Amino acid sequence: MLEIKNLTKKYGKSIALDHLNLEIKREEIFGFVGPNGAGKTTTMRIVSGLLKADSGEVHVDGVDAGTNNKGLKSKIGYMPDFFGVYDNLKAMEYMEFYASIYGIVGNKAKKLCLELMDLVRLSDRADSYVDEMSRGMKQRLCLARSLVHNPELLILDEPASGLDPRARVEMKEILKELHNRGKTILISSHILPELSQMCSHIGIIEKGKMVVTGTVEDILSARGAASPIVMRFTANQDKAVEVLKQDSLVQNITICDNSISILFKGNETEEADILAAMIQNGAMLSSFAREESNLESLFMQITAREEQEV
Repeated sequence: MLEIKNLTKKYGKSIALDHLNLEIKREEIFGFVGPNGAGKTTTMRIVSGLLKADSGEVHVDGVDAGTNNKGLKSKIGYMPDFFGVYDNLKAMEYMEFYASIYGIVGNKAKKLCLELMDLVRLSDRADSYVDEMSRGMKQRLCLARSLVHNPELLILDEPASGLDPRARVEMKEILKELHNRGKTILISSHILPELSQMCSHIGIIEKGKMVVTGTVEDILSARGAASPIVMRFTANQDKAVEVLKQDSLVQNITICDNSISILFKGNETEEADILAAMIQNGAMLSSFAREESNLESLFMQITAREEQEV
């Protein structure tokens, strides 16, 4: 559905995208993960035809995004991270206005807009003024707006930004319903636990480069070290650090108050060996255990490693 090859974009001397490669297949929900400034929004704007790349290729369902802007617009629905709504318009008027842009008018437009508002759970707000809605309602209305032309690919930049927990759950359920209807979805978010529950695939971007892509399960399984070992100390924490720094299986030593978190490449026997070595060196531990694998810890470790390699 979406194929990106060697996508490059610079802002002055700053490199936003550095030969980025990405492929998203039809009916995937792809979670786009990265710190602020990593290149997520720039990528989404280029794919949506709102920004021109310096070089590289973007194809959406076979349409060249760089040369066929009209064909691209029919394929995608784009919901930006910051969106505008119009004052003094009711929700239904707002939806019908956007439908008219795609040549959908009259009773056909009204029926379509009611169906979309029902999908995003706003059917009871058709006569409410847009500027009086809560942020969560506005987010859902903008999602409905992006669906008026029945696009095949939805590009959603931080759709849950600023929402309370209940509104995030509602948004997640709506996106799952859209996926069930055959939509392909590219979604960026900082709420990593929810992405891992909702997305079929993820990609982690750092400094304009795609660091890792795949299913959440495959990535966590292939990188067992995404489950860090966390240890807590009652005394002589520095003695443990001495041992850890000498062990080639230890990576990314993170010290916080009386605890240490490490990325450890060894097996259970080697875990026992390093625990014994720390105790023999005089470290006083109160706990030593691997944390459960999760997307958030994987993200932190991958981006931390990228920083170290610069």
